[in-house]
Order: sequence, then structure tokens, then C-alpha cells
Amino acid sequence: MTAGMPDTAMVLAAGLGKRMRPITDTVPKPLVKIAGKTLVDWALDTLADAGVGTAVVNVHHLADQMEAHLAGRRAPRVVISDERDRLLDSAGGVIKALPRLGDAPFFILNADTFWLDEGMPNLQRLALAWNGEAMDILLMVADFDQATGHSGSVDFVMDEAGRLRRAQKGETGVIYAGAIILHPRLFAGAGSEPQSLNAYFDAAAAGGRLFGMRMGGDWITVGTPDAIAPAEAVVAARARLSDAG
Repeated sequence: MTAGMPDTAMVLAAGLGKRMRPITDTVPKPLVKIAGKTLVDWALDTLADAGVGTAVVNVHHLADQMEAHLAGRRAPRVVISDERDRLLDSAGGVIKALPRLGDAPFFILNADTFWLDEGMPNLQRLALAWNGEAMDILLMVADFDQATGHSGSVDFVMDEAGRLRRAQKGETGVIYAGAIILHPRLFAGAGSEPQSLNAYFDAAAAGGRLFGMRMGGDWITVGTPDAIAPAEAVVAARARLSDAG
């Protein structure tokens, strides 16, 4: 494991996946397959490759299917955070899982996005870029030309030092790419009610403590059934390049 690499991660996998219907009427979104691999396994394999020892995965929609699938994982060790009774949103899910995540900085990954590294693995780059004295939150970010499946606008503008602020309409900027490193102190005093990570992004940005790290490679988000084919095309293209090399 790289020095400074977090040993724990939270994988956000409890969403309802409404935009992925009708597929998600019977299959939880993290179990949708891209190029033969489920979305949650894309995330967990990335963590395993980085040497992360434990991943907490929250479950809600069709949770029994999620638990049965994840029972077969050996690396990283998977711990289930059960949200069957109450969906807690992104930050609320992390807060509930804090006792399992430890006292050191940890990763947060979305279970409906993944990436194909180019050069140094992006989780290693994220860990190397983390500076707990200057940062509350470090986001992995992508440029538009790295993104597949993203239909919205940019999320943030990043300055030369890497600080982020919310992008205004019409501005050029970067996309939040579904991976975070942060310190659990960020949630000190937080309540147990459902809450979004966006509120924490905004608070960190207001204090000049929200930073971004540009990723290397291809970033893929799978929000709707129509996004599956383009995602698989990018994976296939990268595999052909690898074989040719």
C-alpha cells in the first residue's frame, strides 16, 4: 500500500436508481453490469487494487440482492451498512457508517460511476494530493473530454492551487468524478437525519478548504439505461488499446 493511502472506504450504494428504471424495478442499480462486471464491483476492484483493506457499502433498495452479491467478496473486506429502514442520503449514510470507517482519512466512492486509470492509479494520486492541514475535502474531478455518460453541466471551477468553488451558469470548469478523500472530523456534531454531501462541499468551499484533483484516464457515469452502451464502448476501446500495446 502507498504511504498515506487510506485503509478504509465508503461505497455509496443505497440509492433507488429511479432514472435507471425499468432495470432497477428488479435489480439494484449497483448490480447493473457494464462489460460483464457490476458497477459496485468496478468500485470495489479499484479499492482492492489500491490496497484498501475495508469497504463499507450501504444498502437500501433491493438490499437482499446486494448482500447476497457482496458476500462473495474477499478483497476488500466488505462491511454492510444497513439502511433498509431509512434512506439517509449521501452524507447521512456516511455518518451512520463512521464507527466502521475509523479515525483516519478515508475514501468515498459512488457506486454508479467508475473510471479507467491512465498512468498512476487515481486513488493513489488522490492520496498523494491529500493535505489534511489545508483541506477538509478533496474531490477527484474530470474534464468534459474525459467523461462518458455525463449529460449535465460542470460542477466546479478550480483555481491554480486546486481550490474549488461552485460553477455558475455558462462557466467553464470540471465535473465531480465520484471519488473523495476526507477526514471524519468533518462530521463532528452531525445529526443522524438524512443529509447530502453537497452541504459539506459548500461549507468547505466557503472556508477555502474544498479542493480538487484532476484525474487521469476515462471517467464513466451510468445514470440511465441509455448510458450502458456508451460505457461498454469505452471499456472495449481501452481494452483494444491495451491489447495493441
